[in-house]
Amino acid sequence: MASFISFLLLAALIGMASWQAIAAEPSPLQDFCVADLNSAVRVNGFACKNPTNVSADDFFKAAMLDKPRDTVVNKVGSNITLINVMEIPGLNTLGISIVRVDYAPLGLNPPHTHPRATEIFTVLEGTLYVGFVTSNPDNKLFSKVLNKGDVFVFPKGLIHFQFNLDPHKPAVATSAISSQNPGIITIANAVFRSNPPISDDILAKAFQRNLMASSSFSFLLVAALLGLASWKAIASDPSPLQDFCVADLNSPVRVNGFVCKNPMNASADDFFKAAMLDKPRDTNNKVGSNVTLVNVLQLPGLNTLGISIARLDFAPLGLNPPHTHPRATEIFTVLEGTLYVGFVTSNPDNRLLSKVLNKGDVFVFPEGLIHFQFNPNPHRPAVAIAALSSQNPGVITIANAVFGSNPPISDDILMKAFQVDKKIIDLLQAQF
Repeated sequence: MASFISFLLLAALIGMASWQAIAAEPSPLQDFCVADLNSAVRVNGFACKNPTNVSADDFFKAAMLDKPRDTVVNKVGSNITLINVMEIPGLNTLGISIVRVDYAPLGLNPPHTHPRATEIFTVLEGTLYVGFVTSNPDNKLFSKVLNKGDVFVFPKGLIHFQFNLDPHKPAVATSAISSQNPGIITIANAVFRSNPPISDDILAKAFQRNLMASSSFSFLLVAALLGLASWKAIASDPSPLQDFCVADLNSPVRVNGFVCKNPMNASADDFFKAAMLDKPRDTNNKVGSNVTLVNVLQLPGLNTLGISIARLDFAPLGLNPPHTHPRATEIFTVLEGTLYVGFVTSNPDNRLLSKVLNKGDVFVFPEGLIHFQFNPNPHRPAVAIAALSSQNPGVITIANAVFGSNPPISDDILMKAFQVDKKIIDLLQAQF
């Protein structure tokens, strides 16, 4: 490809992504804050290098993003070259990274999320089929075939993928990502290869394994899958610029969040809901749990205030299956019973951090990370309350989004992502 064209594409991408970066990352309070990667001081991001010791090299890397990468070293046939703050210390506090993605013929960048970033993506060579899946309850698949020069946006925290349709020619793309350290969570790896593993009981209920054909099928499925390789709320939601901005839910004007109701017409009822969060909910469903969320749609006074609340009811052995909140951190406390909870960190570690919680205990699930809650007691129910750092946190249940999207994600993509055959994919999709 022509180096001049590549330069123009990269420059355009960086310019398009940079406006959102301010919302995603700590905002710079000076011209720059070059990361001191050797500092013992721990902050959100990195401590600043002494500015008198800064040079142009702190903002430069001979990254060779014009050079093809090896796509035959892995099962999925793709290779990602990420240039983030670890490679260019000058990116600290600037809220942006850049990526080159190489695809073999029929290569796949499998379903994944970036917990801290939106991605804007353009094709440099070849043709790619791309898409993302919205959060519950719709799990709607937005997909498109992209040709050279086309641009597509993957919203922050949503599951997305790219697939090279051509069986003979490779493809190349580049992305700008609105974080100095966007993180990546490959769904198959995080769910089925966490360290230590997520409990079989949790995965069986989340993916409804008990409804599948036979124990031999279950064994084959597990074997194949295992063979796979509150200031934050200000960043997530629009910040209030006055005492309140009660949502006008009937306004035809579309903004990020909701337009404000005339403050002269606001009343205490805009900040109140008789939500009956003290009352047990029905947990008679496949997973044995029920989430009652009170967000801006139920309580219009929450608009711009960056918080919601939820009650969670668990039947004996009930599960809130692996899911993410693309726009919120969750702080969670047990009101009754005992719960086994955990979250999985992003690639490459996919580390499971889990804990058994008793009544009164508190646990935090960081924004965008896959997490779950499970009642291990076979005789007694459990209840919890959670606060979430967004007026509309969203929820993406992993099994539903991957195997129950509308329209379905292509079998070819899921077969390669999970390294199983079409029969197993079809049986999983039938559960959702």
